[in-house]
Amino acid sequence: MPDIRAAEAALAFWAEAGVDTAYADAPIDRLAEGAERLKAKVQPAPRPLKPTGGAGARAAPDHAAAVAEAKVRAAAAQDLEALAAAIAAFDGCPLKFEGAKQAVFSRGEADAPLVIIGEGPGGDEDAQGAPFVGRAGQLLDRMIAAAGLTGRVFITNTVFWRPPGNRIPTPAEQAVCQPFLERAIQLVDPKMLLLVGGASAKSVLGREEGILSMRGRWFEWTGEASGLTLPALPTLHPAFLLRQPAAKKKAWQDLLMLTERLDRPVRPE
Repeated sequence: MPDIRAAEAALAFWAEAGVDTAYADAPIDRLAEGAERLKAKVQPAPRPLKPTGGAGARAAPDHAAAVAEAKVRAAAAQDLEALAAAIAAFDGCPLKFEGAKQAVFSRGEADAPLVIIGEGPGGDEDAQGAPFVGRAGQLLDRMIAAAGLTGRVFITNTVFWRPPGNRIPTPAEQAVCQPFLERAIQLVDPKMLLLVGGASAKSVLGREEGILSMRGRWFEWTGEASGLTLPALPTLHPAFLLRQPAAKKKAWQDLLMLTERLDRPVRPE
């Protein structure tokens, strides 16, 4: 039963405050009413329906299936021309559908003693369909010429489509493209690899160190499918050298180290 004294005290309080008229016959619990209104406001909005395959809809590729398909397509390519066609036809890398105009595979000599591996195509590369053709590529070509390597290199990247905004490719994107990269190395059959930039060195060598820690040091790369083993040298990316010209000295030291080993006479067994 309600507390009569409490009710009388409440009525007396409102009477002293000048309240002498009731606006409804029955009392209304305004606190409960407010709580209900607040509850209605914070109800989560219904989740949007996922695309069901209509026009323009495209399901995200299954990563494991994409890698498996890449391995099959790469292994079937018997030369670099066939490999380029296999890459262009491959739909397993999400970058292909994120604004890239075309696949960007390689340039250089098919039997080069040195394979240079960058990170990924930029805007100029996407437009022209060849790696390292923009400002960074022009600097790379000058470095190659100064080191006496003109006509002795095969140039490619860890991914073959331009990442949106020229961002660094993700490990997952690199992993999907890795079978094609390995097959390219196997078909060229070089003496060694030059890994340009941190994203390239980390992906190809499977390491976590930064490029400033890895550059100037020799590592060993072994192909997962081919079993081919090659010496690999990480160095600074030409785009970094354009921003930090003082670092060109370190990149030049790396190239001198590489050319010395590349041209070192092979000892007879």
